[in-house]
Order: sequence, then C-alpha cells, then structure tokens
Amino acid sequence: MLPRIAAPRSPLSLTLIPILTPGMVPALMLTLVLIVAPGCTFYGDHPARALSQATGGEAMERVFWKQVQAANWVEVERALASNYAGVTPHSMLDRSAALEQYRAWQLKDFTIGDLKTELNGTTIVVTYTITLNGVISNGTSGAQPLPSAPERMMTVWQQQKTGWVVIAHSVSQP
Repeated sequence: MLPRIAAPRSPLSLTLIPILTPGMVPALMLTLVLIVAPGCTFYGDHPARALSQATGGEAMERVFWKQVQAANWVEVERALASNYAGVTPHSMLDRSAALEQYRAWQLKDFTIGDLKTELNGTTIVVTYTITLNGVISNGTSGAQPLPSAPERMMTVWQQQKTGWVVIAHSVSQP
C-alpha cells in the first residue's frame, strides 16, 4: 500500500468559503434582489418641465400644454416659430392670432390620448387627441367653456438653433 500524501492547499482554500446549504440559497437570492431592485425604481422617470428638457414629441406636447395651463406666456411664445401656421375648424391662425387665442383660455386641465410621433430629420410630427377642461374669457361678455369633446390635433415641431419650435398646428373635431 502506498503512503498517503497530503495535497498542497491553495491560498483560496475551500475552507475559507462557506458552504451554501440548500436553505441558504433562497435567502441569498432574496438579499441580492432587495439590494439591486430599488436602483431600478428609486430614480424613476421625471417628466420634462421645460421644452429644453423634453426628449421627444410626446414630452414636447405635454410641456407645451402645461405652459398654456400655467399661463406661462413667455414659454408659449418661445415655443411658436415666427412663421407659425395654425388651422382650426373655424379659422386659420398666424403666430400672433394663436397667442391671442391661448391667452384668452383659462385651461384647468387637459388629457392627451392616442398619441403618435414621426421623426423625419429635424422635424417631428405629433398626432393625438386632446380633451380640454376650462373656459375662454371673452372680456366683458363673460366666459364660455372650452370644447369638452376630444379634438384631433397635429403639431409639427422643427429643431432650430434655439431649440424645438412649433411651425404648424392643426385642430379638427372627430
């Protein structure tokens, strides 16, 4: 019979690494999930608050309508291009007429749905439906409600040196 010779131990001996029992595996997995998972949801999406923070057509539309709702006319003016063209079921609007129309509104709330965006170079076309809640001030003759039925919208955004601006907007009723 041959004598037994002890095998040399490596520096990372198995005796230094604890052996996992079958009952420890689920506990270890749960611990890893609890450590890693909050990183995925803790810093969730933050909606854009200004057009400069918007990263797509949907965000630009939501920021624009929030600016109208807040009556932040400096930002609304900044969003409309100098050659802006708008079409509604009742009229065609240039930039100054559109701004005058928005200024007459007291928008309390809005809901955007069925939104689609198409990017083509430096232009984004956004189509959606919007439901407005608010009134139109008519000066001394009082106020009338904004249309409460959903309206179809199409907005054409163009990237210029100063940022994204609306060059065309269309409103139609279903």
